Amino acid sequence: MTAFVLVSDIFTGGWLWDEVAGRLREAGARVCPATLTGLDGSPAPAGPDTDLETHVRDVVRLIDGVAEPQVVLVGHGYGVHPVLGAAGRRPERISRIVFVDAGMPQDGDPAAKLVADQAVRERLLDPAGRTGGGPLSPPPLDGWGRWGSTQGVPADALERLSRLAAPQPVGTLTQPLRLADEVSRLPTTGVLCTASGASIEGVEMLVGFGDPRLQALTEPRVTFFELGTGHWPMLSCPEELAGVLLRAAAGEGHRLTAKPGEPPAHLRPFLLDVPERRRERAGRVDLHLPGTEEARPAVVFVHGGPVPADARPTPRDWPALVGYAQYVASLGAVGATVDHRLHDLADYARAAEDVVDAVEAVRADPRVDGERVALWFFSGGGLLSADWLAAPPPWLRCLAATYPVLAPLPNWGLADSRFRPAEAVRTAGRLPVVVTRVGLERPEIAATVEEFLDAAGDCGAAVEVVDLPTGRHAFETTDRSEEARRAVDLAVRSVLGHLEG
Repeated sequence: MTAFVLVSDIFTGGWLWDEVAGRLREAGARVCPATLTGLDGSPAPAGPDTDLETHVRDVVRLIDGVAEPQVVLVGHGYGVHPVLGAAGRRPERISRIVFVDAGMPQDGDPAAKLVADQAVRERLLDPAGRTGGGPLSPPPLDGWGRWGSTQGVPADALERLSRLAAPQPVGTLTQPLRLADEVSRLPTTGVLCTASGASIEGVEMLVGFGDPRLQALTEPRVTFFELGTGHWPMLSCPEELAGVLLRAAAGEGHRLTAKPGEPPAHLRPFLLDVPERRRERAGRVDLHLPGTEEARPAVVFVHGGPVPADARPTPRDWPALVGYAQYVASLGAVGATVDHRLHDLADYARAAEDVVDAVEAVRADPRVDGERVALWFFSGGGLLSADWLAAPPPWLRCLAATYPVLAPLPNWGLADSRFRPAEAVRTAGRLPVVVTRVGLERPEIAATVEEFLDAAGDCGAAVEVVDLPTGRHAFETTDRSEEARRAVDLAVRSVLGHLEG
């Protein structure tokens, strides 16, 4: 018989798993939903000493109480922290760890580091901002979206979630997680909820960036599943989640594979054969020069992310960005590629400052006509376009975005941030905007593009859409079709046309 220990996200207890547990039991499994100390809904608050270690011991006791020799530990959101801590105490008893819409905490990370609500995360990580160790109150009924997408959750289930939620002891979120070495060798499965912004394609892209912390995800012991729902699959699709847990316990799921000797997708050659132009490097900026004497307009290319800080090569050396910049230079403008510091979702403000600095440096170069500049954003860098859309300077002649993220994804914790191009476009005036839209985009990203285009249509913004129905995210190094080449050429010539006008 398969035995499951189910540990849910903050504010919740074993009741969250009722429907999933019922389906697992019908399939013949033993199920132990966990209600951790302080989260039982008791009117008496948890003691001030309740911390992550307390919850780790709670899970260890559940493991010890299971008669079966092997246990599948399931951690949802915060729940993966006590799960990982407990697995280190009883590694011989654990057959698999399942992450349900959960991050990958490293040794020494507090759970607060992965809290979706940015304002709460920053307060918890700042010792001066903690409220004397008192519990963290659950959100109101209409506030759960700040903690993860509620897509698919029925209204009555959301009401029950809000009614039964309990305050979370702050120590459980601020005490660092200690990971035993044995945990890194246990079989694991990631259940990715796509409406929250996670996907297998996204994981593969992050692994391709070369972050050593993620290389273990390519090992055969690691599998993945996707669920087309938000952060609460036990409420939105309990039967589907139960089926995935049973399959995960059996070792099934998608495995990441890398062909020996084949570069990751973002390091493959650019789809166009572009004449080589002179390239100069200064600080975080590379200039690709057309070779003319007169000052020429410039296009500043802003990469996406987050990209790990130690990824090599850095984005300004990626073939796609170099290819765009060289193509622009071959057509008579200056192409500029930038390395900005978007290494984590909390880094958008810092990355925005880097982009401002880079643009100022480009405009100050005597070979650039500083009154004719375009900015071109890619992927997750699309959020960085918000400031420029909100108040376009007179020298900004065009803004472009290719397979962009144009509103924060639900699990990014940026709901109240300024980085919302889908809102900022309402004040963009007549600034020309060129959007390259790919037809095979991840649904959660495609939704942000449609939100942007709807807002642009409402306010009459000057938006041109270059459609590539067969295109995927980052198609420039994975698709060498004529349609893909035409899309790049059309977008480039449209942007340059606005610079010459």
